[in-house]
Amino acid sequence: MKIVDKIWLLGLATGITQLNSCTDKEKSKFPNIIIIMADDLGYSDIGCYGGEINTPNLDRLASNGLRFSQFYNASRSCPTRASLLTGLYPHQAGLAQNGRTLSRDAVTIAEVLKRSGYNTGMSGKWHLSQTIALKNHEEQLKWLSHRADFGDFAPLESYPHQRGFDEFWGVIWGVVDYFDPFSLVHNGTPIKQVPDDFYITDFISDKSVDMIDNFSQSDKPFFLYVSYTSPHWPLHALPGDIARYRGVYDEGWDSLRVRRYREMIRLGLFDKSNTPLSRNESGLRWEDCEKKEWEIAHMEAHAAMVDRMDQGIGNIIKKLKEKGIFDQTLILFLSDNGASPERGYKPGFDRPGHTRDGDTISYFTFNRPGPQNTWGYLGRGWAGAINTPFRYWKVQSYEGGICTPFIVHWPDGLKTKPGLITRETGHVMDIMATCLDITDATYPKIYEGNLITPIEGISLLPVFQNKNWKGHESIGWEHEGGRAFMKGDWKISALRGSEWELFNLASDRTETMNLRESYPEKAKELIELWNNWASKMRIRNLTNHKSQIK
Repeated sequence: MKIVDKIWLLGLATGITQLNSCTDKEKSKFPNIIIIMADDLGYSDIGCYGGEINTPNLDRLASNGLRFSQFYNASRSCPTRASLLTGLYPHQAGLAQNGRTLSRDAVTIAEVLKRSGYNTGMSGKWHLSQTIALKNHEEQLKWLSHRADFGDFAPLESYPHQRGFDEFWGVIWGVVDYFDPFSLVHNGTPIKQVPDDFYITDFISDKSVDMIDNFSQSDKPFFLYVSYTSPHWPLHALPGDIARYRGVYDEGWDSLRVRRYREMIRLGLFDKSNTPLSRNESGLRWEDCEKKEWEIAHMEAHAAMVDRMDQGIGNIIKKLKEKGIFDQTLILFLSDNGASPERGYKPGFDRPGHTRDGDTISYFTFNRPGPQNTWGYLGRGWAGAINTPFRYWKVQSYEGGICTPFIVHWPDGLKTKPGLITRETGHVMDIMATCLDITDATYPKIYEGNLITPIEGISLLPVFQNKNWKGHESIGWEHEGGRAFMKGDWKISALRGSEWELFNLASDRTETMNLRESYPEKAKELIELWNNWASKMRIRNLTNHKSQIK
């Protein structure tokens, strides 16, 4: 919100002073920072988290870096991205719901680090601008398929290049055709044509490589946000990548869930004694599936998309090594939420009905997903399997929706044993605080005339340095009525419109035993704490949630 001119001028003067002092810093003193985010990735998809998908580049980062087994996001795309970039809960940054604009009461990592002397760049999915469909449905479908032009994709002042990023190559909306994406821009300029061999995962990787190339020629360190759309639906994948997974998933989702769980135990991510394999909340049994080949093809395409993303990450690593800055670069990898159970949407809003050339896109009758004229979704059976060992998925505030792989790689800065798996509990809002800590940047009270909400995140640098870390006393979640609250080892979780359940994560990491009847006072305590937190977050319909205190 805007404040009086006198305070604004004071903030401006403070910002100029900070900028002048920071630009005098030696480049070698501060690391480059790269945040890599996957979209709708299953918790156990990548190899170093128990998966069979070929992800050698991420696996090497993990084996030479640090992995978290209990790192949290905000359960869905927009909320997580807002929380990551601002160090706040999503409700405080204007993104309690998808499709809204990032608040000016919050600052982004890019805005803060740019003031501190960093070059800043982003490639990929933004999804933090208000996206509104045209009133006419047919016009909207034409717009989505590039057969009509209705101007800016969202308010220009909300684009990444207006939120601290020197360079942005990517999409403003959240869902895209991988071969011909809607809302593709360079900064504020639409990219209206793409080559015949275009594939957005490669585009995101290639532009990241280009920016590293350019930034490395400067005396300044850089901050780069690599925001993949993969493996979010539609299941668009390249034939050669799909071919590598033929036959891998023929035994179905029940078998996959067990195989991945065993591998996670072998890797040391979890212990059987306190992490039992939870049920697949889809309730779907593979033996009852009547379209097995069709379902298998969906998982093959999903795996191919993850594989391709890892190939691109390999190119980013290669460029860092080529420039001699790999060891000085902090790389963080995570996902915005758990795997998506979605399926069955029809064309509309962000889903085109035709390609640019007028070919009809099939949503339900194709043989195999992958090509541009198909629009496949992974579905509940596979989503419940690839979020092993947890319950539920994207949107929900059970562990399957909010727990993400989190890899930290930083040769010059990490003091932990290579390949260590930490049990510390982190959250995406901690990333802003961590960036501030390692760069000596200052989180502003005022930015461009706006009073900035105080930061909620806590720096993870002590964890990276193998020191004691106090961490969060408690963390809250809410998205579309799904909600949770965690204090110490205790956590309450609830689906939208459902009663709270109580779990002790120290003895039941996978939320398999509801202890609410056994510990009614503990449940009451956490529910009251959630209500207080929800009031602070200005969450609507609070009365309905309070009524569940018994």
